[in-house]
Parts: sequence; structure tokens; C-alpha cells
Amino acid sequence: MEPAPKISVVIPAYNEVDTIGIVIDRVLNCGFDVEVIAVDDCSTDGTREFLQRFEHPRVRAFFHAQNKGKGAALRMGFAAATNPWVFVQDADLEYDPRDYHKLIEPLLDGRADMVYGSRFLGGPHRVLFFWHYIGNRFITLLSNAISDLNLSDMETGMKAFARDKLMQLRLSADRFTFEPEITAKAARAGWRIYEVPISYSGRTYEEGKKIGWRDAVAATFAILYYRFWD
Repeated sequence: MEPAPKISVVIPAYNEVDTIGIVIDRVLNCGFDVEVIAVDDCSTDGTREFLQRFEHPRVRAFFHAQNKGKGAALRMGFAAATNPWVFVQDADLEYDPRDYHKLIEPLLDGRADMVYGSRFLGGPHRVLFFWHYIGNRFITLLSNAISDLNLSDMETGMKAFARDKLMQLRLSADRFTFEPEITAKAARAGWRIYEVPISYSGRTYEEGKKIGWRDAVAATFAILYYRFWD
């Protein structure tokens, strides 16, 4: 039997005390040789204290002294990653680590440098928020038009990379604009990009969902910025 692939999973976290422990446990039991890198973005709800107390030989935690955003947390996590394959995992329960098996296949067989887990390619998903769906489709369409890609879900929170490629990109986006930034720069660098269907269990705002219409506006401007000015 071949050894399980070695992956690094970066989990940016902001005020997710109710779910961060469950997510870490699911990642640790995803079936791979995994190191978990949790980055707390100056949480105020006890997430930071939970991670400070959490002890596991395959889990490392890092902490922002002030809130900087998802992109900044991911950059810190990427810099700490040591395994050849790097995954992004949100700290809520919207994305399922059992889908890592789908994302890693194009990486392992040499077809891809980066893989998107798409919520719109036929996987099971919770039915929510029509206008979120329309906004996501618009942002993805604009990104595709600018970068000449044909992604179905640019804004997905589940992505996987070859670490050697990831380390070659100069990333700077601090907040949710990480998604359009890495898409634009990966396309510009000529990366081989794949998509695979994943399951998705979206949250309501009452359940803790954070992204909103202002983030959609910021993403639109970010797509244009990384194409014409960056």
C-alpha cells in the first residue's frame, strides 16, 4: 500500500469558537498525512483561547495581534506549510474535508497546479440565498472574462495547491479579496487549473455567515485591480 499523501491544511479563523474544534478534528481524520495550521485573526469570542489551549502533535496555531483579514491569515499559514500539497479550509462547517480526495487527484497525477472545489458542479449543497448565488455567478463571470478562464466557482473557500507553485506567487490581499487575487495571478502565471465538484453546507447569517454584499463589491474592484493596475 502506498503511503498517504502529505498535505498541509491552512485554517484561517475569526470568531469560530463553536466550530473550530470540530473542523480541526475532521481535518485530522481526512485520511491523509496532514499537518494543520490554524491562524486566528484576532478573534474576540474565545477562538484564540481555544487554539492556545489546543495540543496535538500535528496542529500548529498562529495568532494575529490585530484583525487583518482572511487573506493575511492565509499568507501566514502558507508560509508555515511544509508539505508538498497545501489546502485551504474555512473554520466553519460549510466545507467537508472528506472532499480532499477529489481535490488532490489532479495534483497527484501531475495534471494540475491548483484545484478549485466547486459548489456548482453537481455536489450536494444546502439550498440558501438566491442573491448570494447571483452575486457569486457575476463575480466569477467577470473574473473569467478578465483572466480568460472558465471557472464555475471562483469564490469557493476550498482550494488546493502544489506548494512549490504557491510559494512563487507574491500575494498581498488581506481580506476576502484573496480569492480574485490568487485567481488572477495564477492565470497570469500560466498555472494548470482544475475544478472538481464538492458538497457545500452553507450557513445563514444567524448561524455565523460573515461574507456579504460589501465583499462582493470589493471583489469586483479587486478583479479589475489585479488585471489592470497590479
